[in-house]
This record gives sequence, structure tokens and C-alpha cells, in this order.
Amino acid sequence: IIFNTSLNIHWKLCVFCLLCEAYLRWSALHGSEQSSDPADIIRYTKEWEFYGLFGLAALELLAFCSGALCFLWLWVCRLRGGTVELGLLLRALLLSCYGKVLLIPVVIWEHDDAPLCLSLIRLFVLTSNSQAIRVILNCSRRLSLVAVCVGLLSETLTAQACKELLLSVQEVWTS
Repeated sequence: IIFNTSLNIHWKLCVFCLLCEAYLRWSALHGSEQSSDPADIIRYTKEWEFYGLFGLAALELLAFCSGALCFLWLWVCRLRGGTVELGLLLRALLLSCYGKVLLIPVVIWEHDDAPLCLSLIRLFVLTSNSQAIRVILNCSRRLSLVAVCVGLLSETLTAQACKELLLSVQEVWTS
């Protein structure tokens, strides 16, 4: 798909995967709460929370891709003297996140094994990311795994910083 097509579906797939991830987070926050009043202001607040979670998921994906791409650019271009086509690598990373679509069935069919399923989906997506890097750069498994780990670390630090920022803003509002 990466080399043999000229389809630019990676952005559409990326947005769809972000919607899946935002919906998963949003449904985890509110569970099965429902209001019978259609004019309920709480419903609109929940909708804005969904948009915020979409933004957070997009920021985390941006941090993941930026971390992995920066590491690979530094490693390949600066340390090894090679070249990296960052656009193609970004496209491959976005396409390799297709496994996030599996988040929707996990939410729809709530089950006791949902945390295990979510972990396996996350592992599948990270493995796909690593494979995409290996295909594009024709590099070793170790280098692609390190790049994915750097991206994951970047994503985790961004998520933690956003969480801390949100907590500090809530603290200011309550005091």
C-alpha cells in the first residue's frame, strides 16, 4: 500500500482512528450514563469533553510520530550519514495505526476482558508501527523497536504533561 498506490487515505484513516480512540476514552469516563431530558445541559458538556479527548488523542499521536521521526532522522541522517524521506515515513506510521479501529468493538461489546483486549490492540499497533519503519528504512528490528519506544515515551510524557496541566487548571478553578 505504501509503495504501490498513490491513495492518500492515511489522513482519513488517521482521523477515523483518532475518533475511535476519543470515543473509547469518552465512554470510559461516562459509562452508560444517559439523560432523558433532550435539553439537558450536561449532554452538551459531555459532547465538548469528547472533542477535548479527540484533541488529546491527536496531540498524543503527534507526540508519538514526532518522537519516532526525530529519533530516526537523528540516527539515520546525522549519525549514519544516510537519508530519510520523512513524508513517506509519516505516511507509513499513520497507516500502521489501523489497528486502533479495533477499539470500537471492544467498547460496543463490553466484556470483563476489555483491559486485556485494549493492551493487545496497543501491542498490535506498536508492532505495526515497528514493521512500517522497518519496511520504509530497510533497517534492523532493533532500530525500529527503539524508534517506537522513543515515540511511546514521547507520547507518554505528553499525556502526563496534559494530565498535570488539567489538574492544575482544575485546582485554580476550585480555589
